[in-house]
Amino acid sequence: MTHPVLAITLGDPAGIGPEIALKAVAQMKGRLAAKELALLLVGDPGVLARAGAALDLVPPPVIAEADIPGLAGAAVLSTPPPGSEIRWGELSAAAGEQAYQAVAIATRMALEGQITGIVTAPLNKEALHLAGHDFAGHTELLASLTGMTGSVMMLAHGPFRVSHVTTHCALEEVPGKATAQRIARVIDLTLATLRKMGIDHPRIAVAALNPHAGEGGIFGRHDIDVTEPLVKQYVAQGERVAGPVPGDTVFVKLRAGDYDAVVAMYHDQGHIPVKLLGFSVDPATGRWLALSGVNVTLGLPVIRTSVDHGTAFDIAGQGIADATSLIEAIDYALQLAAPKGTSATDGVVF
Repeated sequence: MTHPVLAITLGDPAGIGPEIALKAVAQMKGRLAAKELALLLVGDPGVLARAGAALDLVPPPVIAEADIPGLAGAAVLSTPPPGSEIRWGELSAAAGEQAYQAVAIATRMALEGQITGIVTAPLNKEALHLAGHDFAGHTELLASLTGMTGSVMMLAHGPFRVSHVTTHCALEEVPGKATAQRIARVIDLTLATLRKMGIDHPRIAVAALNPHAGEGGIFGRHDIDVTEPLVKQYVAQGERVAGPVPGDTVFVKLRAGDYDAVVAMYHDQGHIPVKLLGFSVDPATGRWLALSGVNVTLGLPVIRTSVDHGTAFDIAGQGIADATSLIEAIDYALQLAAPKGTSATDGVVF
């Protein structure tokens, strides 16, 4: 490949994925023409045609897999047609199967080296389950498709990066899952990713599980018995890892630039601060103004980034969905793909 080729999987075709994919192609027209990258939309051409009609945009041409090596600009790679009609905003097994097939096809192509990486639009977990694919989300699905275990979710909004020790599990299960081995895995992958992004000496804070990092054991001993000794090991190795840092201050310090990333112990601890920064709402109307942020899966043999929002069934098909998060995810994938020191993402602000 003379330039990066990124596959954009359309996610649940009843959601906003097709719309934001077409908007991203339109907004990146100049960069595509300059051959900075090529975009391959993986999904149902019929759904894209409907989305294009709502947006007054013409979808890219449909190509065969054999045409990918010479791809310039944007194109569509078709998934198997759905078994029944898919309607905007409606939950269905057919839509779940479409979403699954797009990810499966793109993952295979990435493993084979046909494409540079994968950028995923949102899927619906319930639809995925209705289709017989019992995964908690994209992260678990990609781990299964690539045969990997121990993958890690990182959310990012600009320089505000948060990796997660646990994600889709009940809160009462978190202490048992947040073992020293698992925390170390997340720290290692986060350090490696930051270095790949050009941060030579990354600074990471490990968030405490309990209030005030346990307050000397009054509020639990996990931070004292598990996290604190582990952090000391990293410091002894010369790594700039701090913790446990109380959860009510660690993200303020991240925003202030004291750290390059935070390791959060559970889903909501890490997701809430990122989404508060990345999502903006008009207070007068309650309407979403922007959906910004990127989901990066660490520990896979392929590059995968994603939007940091859901399928938005309530506005699907109306042509008002915002493509900001998808474009940011594309840029993040480019940065991860570029050899250190190259200019593949010059001018891109993270």
